[in-house]
Amino acid sequence: MRTIEIKGADGLKLVADEWGDPSGPPVLMCHGAGQNRYAWKSSAEILAQRGWFVTTLDARGHGDSDWSPDHKYDSEDIGRDIAAVLSTFDSPPAVVGASMGGMGSLAAQRSSESQLYAAVVLVDITPHFDMDGARKIIEFMSGNPEGFATLDEAADAISAYNPHRSRPSNPAGLTRVLRQRPDGRWIWRWDPAYVTSKPGFRTGDHSTLATHMERVSEIMTQGMLATDVPILLVRGGQSELVTAEAVKSFLDLVPEAEFVDVAGTGHMVAGDDNDAFTEAVAAFLTRHHPTIA
Repeated sequence: MRTIEIKGADGLKLVADEWGDPSGPPVLMCHGAGQNRYAWKSSAEILAQRGWFVTTLDARGHGDSDWSPDHKYDSEDIGRDIAAVLSTFDSPPAVVGASMGGMGSLAAQRSSESQLYAAVVLVDITPHFDMDGARKIIEFMSGNPEGFATLDEAADAISAYNPHRSRPSNPAGLTRVLRQRPDGRWIWRWDPAYVTSKPGFRTGDHSTLATHMERVSEIMTQGMLATDVPILLVRGGQSELVTAEAVKSFLDLVPEAEFVDVAGTGHMVAGDDNDAFTEAVAAFLTRHHPTIA
């Protein structure tokens, strides 16, 4: 694995890790809101061992990538960064986009006259996501603005949000998503403006926020309809964001798409059951973006 820097849109520096042999079929993995490239570590290692060349990207405002000084964090902005990253590839990669990463991937395709990807994997995101589920995610991300006194306190908060996932006995791994301020408190490794800049957030106007989410849904729908490559939806079996009704709407929109439901997982599918998630992705890539035997 090697860490690289890529120039994104608006002159922002984006940080990514590359895994495997560059001669293998390329795969770009784009994480969800509040995560960073380390969310893909186990999956990237396995896919690279099986012959794919994997790039795991820190989105703007997340991980080690630059924050947007003017708080440009809409799906189109994430999409412009993805388009910039794609220009560094010799051939179209398969893209794996979780939640925000999936939104950005489809926003990029919506704005392109050509097919950007060899295949698309959407991880627990569809154009018709549940608004209440989305608000719950936003509320968690905007909670604890002053951070946590200890990593154990942070682990308790995460466990309360994800009760189906076992609380880590050693919270040291949380340093991948938390950083320590000079005063000793632990805060998230993402720009709070990713959430607070959303329309209606500061005023608590749910109607304005819902209108924004509906706009994101329409952008995703247009991106889906502009996509003419194999698509896989991987849903968390206990997801509050992608309901059974959302899956039906997705398959009605793109009936040729493939679908996998990972039992026992929530919105963070890869983190909840990495083995099942990675096997589902590897099987799809083997069919539609294969390595050379």
